[in-house]
Amino acid sequence: MKLKSICVYCGSSTGVRPDYAAAAKATGRLLAERGIGVVFGGGSVGMMGAVADAALEMKGEVVGVIPHALAAREVDHPGLTALHKVDTMHERKALMAELSDGFIALPGGLGTLEELMEVWTWVQLGVHRSPIGLLNVAGYFDGLIGFVDHAVAEGFVRPMHRDALVVADTPLALLDALTGWQPPDVPHWLDPDEL
Repeated sequence: MKLKSICVYCGSSTGVRPDYAAAAKATGRLLAERGIGVVFGGGSVGMMGAVADAALEMKGEVVGVIPHALAAREVDHPGLTALHKVDTMHERKALMAELSDGFIALPGGLGTLEELMEVWTWVQLGVHRSPIGLLNVAGYFDGLIGFVDHAVAEGFVRPMHRDALVVADTPLALLDALTGWQPPDVPHWLDPDEL
């Protein structure tokens, strides 16, 4: 699958382990090296800033999307290819998805989890057929992966929907898997035009 741009969901903090920021930088560099544009939350701090800075250092294309209310708090990134300022978080997520043909979640907090779950649910509902990856740095997402596998075992998530999420421990392994990803052959619950 040819990926022109990937939306990267990640924290506005770098967390407590140096591994997290290192993985964010490696992800930004790798995307730029492969000519894949980065779409992200528009901040210059934390994991977001690390991904953007690394991609920009490699002369990659980096597009940010940030609500006006968060621009000052998250210190919107001044050196991006493009920065879109929107009114709401809903507009932010919609535009980020519209600008992307793949998604990656790196370590982050509640916002990162919410963004990941939304685009993952969209695959289940047939809203899009784009690859979604989870970069499991230092086992950060082990608990989440275990929970989702438990939900499959308990009959709340179908295995085909679980398998729509690609999980890897390194940016290189994740991007290679996303490039070779094929959308699951699942019945679509909704016509995307009806949403």
